[in-house]
Amino acid sequence: MEDESIERKAPSLSSNVKGGCTVEECQGMIKQSLRNPMVKFLREHLVKAGCHVGDNFFEAIKCDVGVGGGYLRGDGIKVCSNGVSLQNEVDQVLIHELIHVYDDCRAANLEWENCAHHACSEIRANHLSGDCHYKRELLRGSMKIRGHEQECVRRRALMSVRNNPNCSKAAAKDAMDAVWDICYNDTKPFDRAP
Repeated sequence: MEDESIERKAPSLSSNVKGGCTVEECQGMIKQSLRNPMVKFLREHLVKAGCHVGDNFFEAIKCDVGVGGGYLRGDGIKVCSNGVSLQNEVDQVLIHELIHVYDDCRAANLEWENCAHHACSEIRANHLSGDCHYKRELLRGSMKIRGHEQECVRRRALMSVRNNPNCSKAAAKDAMDAVWDICYNDTKPFDRAP
């Protein structure tokens, strides 16, 4: 995929971040991210699940949509160079998207067009990746003292599922409500939420 948008071909899109860098700078940050302990952990568990993810699975591209990146089944993880500017942001995109890859790997019948399937993976990715850590929420200006993490996971997962052209706003919310408990509490490949 060259300079085209990752639009809704991507079952999963990481959140929008401000700034941006060149494709070359982003590719360098991806190389650095591959040494991140959480990224390494997820890649090791993908291999254990029977899904090898080589270094060429990750690619920096310029995107037409305002996101940090996305996972495209059969095409790998794309990191949007114009959507990230810091190493930590690239790390976060890879971690979030690798959770989607893990879900895709372990569920032989996962259908990204199915609102409930998509919602489940978004709930897991937002919960397990650290996307909703209180420091990130504070930087977004969305911090609450109590219940911030679950509220953030709900907000971000719903936003992603609503971007699925197969899911209306109502269908996205219904799907998320239907799978919330089981998916929020599913921490695989972790023993517990990191």
